[in-house]
Amino acid sequence: MELNKKDNILIVGLGLIGGSYAKALKNKGFCVSAIDTDRDTVGYARKMKIADYVTDKVETDLIAKSNLIIFALYPHIFVDWIKEYGNLISYGTIITDVTGVKGIITEKIQSMLPNGVEFIAAHPMAGKEHLGIENSDPNIFCGANYLVVPTKKNTENAIQFCKSLGETLGFSNIAVLSTEEHDNMIAFLSQLTHCIAVSLMCADDNEHLSEFTGDSFRDLTRIADINDEMWSGLFLDNKEALLFQMEKYRSAFDELFGYIKNNDRNGIRNMMKISSKRRQIFNKKEE
Repeated sequence: MELNKKDNILIVGLGLIGGSYAKALKNKGFCVSAIDTDRDTVGYARKMKIADYVTDKVETDLIAKSNLIIFALYPHIFVDWIKEYGNLISYGTIITDVTGVKGIITEKIQSMLPNGVEFIAAHPMAGKEHLGIENSDPNIFCGANYLVVPTKKNTENAIQFCKSLGETLGFSNIAVLSTEEHDNMIAFLSQLTHCIAVSLMCADDNEHLSEFTGDSFRDLTRIADINDEMWSGLFLDNKEALLFQMEKYRSAFDELFGYIKNNDRNGIRNMMKISSKRRQIFNKKEE
């Protein structure tokens, strides 16, 4: 089962990712509608023709005629939306999402949906430092990873349909993970890295650091300019997995600290060799 040009696609939430989805799908010739509660966002989307139809209201007919609905909302807002409006979704519709944490929402969403409506979770591993529809860009998906996160309740048709969406959007690698695998990987690959960047920026209050720094510090702290509302929620929504990964990181950091403190050059070099070997795998994928 693949995404078809005859599909009526609805995107709920026109921020950075929702707006980028809309642009990418519209550019591919799909019929795209969108809902956002922020009138400025809706006005901008209409002006820039980001979708074929944009509204700030949940319109019954619009929901009913859409056979693919993509939710680009914060996890708790997604759950609340389904509680209030899920009954409007038509039989046979597939819904998916872009949220960064799955364990707290996937089965909850699936349990609330009308008969014949299927939710297949997904996570586009793409973004920018600055959020908002003004920064949306259909090209941010090119070369990025797309994670499909099914449960036992999902059909093979829905999984393949979600993969097809990822391919259409231009992702270069599509992987299928369980909910637990996803949340553990995200805790390490995304949330932990943001924790490190935030901690590093909070470790020194010297106002003149920007006058002295080189590329290494800038590259390492690029993600420290962070959306505190979104990321604090994601940290807490994935608390157990994130704390587990933070403990693993703290252990590795303490090991390096000990080698340096004790003038153990061999220990330092060994950790650096392990680091270089593992990073080279990423280098090959980036070529």
